[in-house]
Amino acid sequence: MAEYEGIEFSYFPGCSMATSAKESNLSLMEVSGRLGLNLIELEDWNCCGSSSAHSLDQNLAFHLASRNLSLAHPERPLMVMCPTCLHRHQLAHKRIREDPVLRAQEEKRWGRPINPELKIFHFFEVLKKVEPSRLGKAIVQKLNGLKFVSYYGCMLARPPALRRERNYHHLMEEILSGFEAQAVPWSYSARCCGTFLAAARPDVATPLVNTIMDGASRAGAECVITACAMCQLNLEIRCTLDSKIPVLHLSEVLALALGAKTHKGWFKRHLVDPLPLLKARGLLT
Repeated sequence: MAEYEGIEFSYFPGCSMATSAKESNLSLMEVSGRLGLNLIELEDWNCCGSSSAHSLDQNLAFHLASRNLSLAHPERPLMVMCPTCLHRHQLAHKRIREDPVLRAQEEKRWGRPINPELKIFHFFEVLKKVEPSRLGKAIVQKLNGLKFVSYYGCMLARPPALRRERNYHHLMEEILSGFEAQAVPWSYSARCCGTFLAAARPDVATPLVNTIMDGASRAGAECVITACAMCQLNLEIRCTLDSKIPVLHLSEVLALALGAKTHKGWFKRHLVDPLPLLKARGLLT
């Protein structure tokens, strides 16, 4: 992890990680601490605009993200876990970087400078830099053949304006296979779960979610592991299948393998209880 070892990161948790997906945020802190990463949460951060503001008022969404960028320390990379939050900030930063006049306007609006060279990336960027040997030494318990499918969702595939950015598909399979979990091949790893339509139009989101979850079950997976907190929630709350399998955050599974001891509180927050599966695999007592 040569590039990022010993570096402090600004960290933007976002609304989901602070509320409905609090377990993802808590487990991410555990993972980061055990890997020697120092995440410093942005002080007084606000919603990035997400889908709601972006759908109704693009200028409002831009200003919301711009304010967070003005709060970011100019000498620290800004790390984001939520793919939607990541894109909202990357797109706002792209506009600011490419338009000096707009940048000056935003700096005047917030009374703070905005670094046009600020690095903004997903947690996967950090994981990709971790040397396999270092990661291997950090493992406290193996995952004992846990059969999973990786669900990245559609947001990490990038909008056209960010087409040159990385999406890190297959990273979860590579890392978790190194922890002796079993990645199951399937065809829905990037299928849209409905995102914010799960709240506004559940009649649209529910069939999308059922297709994804049915695909995971048919593939023989015991659980779904997600890269996105919103996706994780949607897959739990909008699945209406008779038989359901657990949907876990990547950070939870990583924390479990790295020896975190506070995990039972995270797993109790799930709507589909993962404890029977984890106990059956010998991962919890």
